[in-house]
Amino acid sequence: MKILIPTPLRPYAGGQSAVDVPASTVGEAVQALLASHPELRKHLYNEQGKLRAFVNLYLNEDDVRYLQHEQTPVGESDTLSIVPSIAGGRG
Repeated sequence: MKILIPTPLRPYAGGQSAVDVPASTVGEAVQALLASHPELRKHLYNEQGKLRAFVNLYLNEDDVRYLQHEQTPVGESDTLSIVPSIAGGRG
């Protein structure tokens, strides 16, 4: 499956915009990504090992929070997108 890397995280993924990984679940895909690019871990997970609140994962077009989270099954032709939330506004 393919994992799309957002521009702000590309320096921690060897400058790549996408990485192909073997996986049968979303969690396996993320762990495979982190195995090859360990510097991404601190940007995706907090100290307790939980996905950071501002990091969203989309399998194809679906937010995995509304599927089976990291246990969501994936296929070879699927695409996982890492989408960091952007905070902003006027305060």
